[in-house]
Amino acid sequence: MKIVVSAYHIVNLAGYIVERNFPYRDLILVNKTSEPIKVEVPVFHEKWVKEHRDLGLDVITVKDDDSFLSLFKKAKSDLDLVKAKLQ
Repeated sequence: MKIVVSAYHIVNLAGYIVERNFPYRDLILVNKTSEPIKVEVPVFHEKWVKEHRDLGLDVITVKDDDSFLSLFKKAKSDLDLVKAKLQ
């Protein structure tokens, strides 16, 4: 299945990680481009991260001891700066 990350949007994929041995509890995807990007879900393996970074997405990995909210707010702030530069 694929989902679309719209241009200049941010999403998290916690519900789409199905591998029990996956090293991250969540992934935050940031599309800083002007084009929508399709992503393959669910996430089964670690090489998914590199493959989707190669598509142009910022993929932020959230480990067990990381604060999801802090990482999400930082990513959102960075995305807002990119959008502000466009205006």
